[in-house]
Amino acid sequence: MEPGRGAPLESGPSLLFKRHTNNAFQEIPVIDLHNIRSDDLSVRRALADEVRNASMNVGFFYIKNHGIPQETISAALEAAKGFFALSQASKETISIDKSTNFKGYTPLLGENSDPENRGDLHEGFDLGWEDPSGNVRADDGPMSGVNLWPDERELPGFKEAVMRYYYAVVALGKLLFPVFALALNLPEDFFADKITKPAAIMRLLYYPSQDGTVDDRVQGIGAHTDYECFTILWQDHVPALQVLNKDKKWVDATPIPGTFVVNLGDQLARWTNDVFTSTVHRAINRSGIERYSIPLFFGTDYNVLLEALPSCVSTDHPPKYEPIIAGDFVRSRIAATYKHSK
Repeated sequence: MEPGRGAPLESGPSLLFKRHTNNAFQEIPVIDLHNIRSDDLSVRRALADEVRNASMNVGFFYIKNHGIPQETISAALEAAKGFFALSQASKETISIDKSTNFKGYTPLLGENSDPENRGDLHEGFDLGWEDPSGNVRADDGPMSGVNLWPDERELPGFKEAVMRYYYAVVALGKLLFPVFALALNLPEDFFADKITKPAAIMRLLYYPSQDGTVDDRVQGIGAHTDYECFTILWQDHVPALQVLNKDKKWVDATPIPGTFVVNLGDQLARWTNDVFTSTVHRAINRSGIERYSIPLFFGTDYNVLLEALPSCVSTDHPPKYEPIIAGDFVRSRIAATYKHSK
């Protein structure tokens, strides 16, 4: 281990007393990851400073120079397009209703992220971790179970392209955790023993355009926050994603070629006692053309206890949330989303 590797960013009072928030943001910052593997601790700390500022004030940021080859992304996108072009009958053979762990296909209006709305206007395909041989982990707690895959004869190469992308984004997520640790005044390896079997759930999403008369209670995805630590989102060129600032104004997360969007989720917000922001967002596609996106929701191992970090609490700011096991928290949130669609 190099000198300083794993050392906290700084010592001193709680992060709460150093917080200078400006949640009335008007734009989403872009963070360059080209130095994420630097051997220079001061360089890694500078990157952590950028992430810390974005995490406190926005809860969203773009990342560029992320290292995932464009051909890996393009192959996953083509696989998604092929899947959603299948007949409804074919897609329904792997319906999420047949799964005990929320994997498989979700039809239009099959979920509802905002209970005030009538449903989410997208189709989805959900999957979780499996090794290259197709084996899944048997000890993933409430989310244990197999993925549901379309018939290889009907969609050859689909699984290979999707899993290649999945593994690449999981690797990127693991690189981000030490940066978040430094940003939280923790040793860089703080999360290492908490993501040995990371609960990385990925979705392929298809949004038809909302044309003609629009019911505002039907949106691509209604206003919500994500459940896990953070989300790594690839979005195509079609604008739809919007982020809510402190002034209750929607800020467009306009697609930027060559980037992913990273947003913080509720697990990290609970862990940081809301020092880091899990920001409300939605997606509305009124572009006149189809939209595709691929989010990967990166959480901790399902058996990890989520409780407020010492650097994020004080006498005046006690923990806001009761401790909870990560897997129980995620499953309860996902179950509520599908319940609201019924």
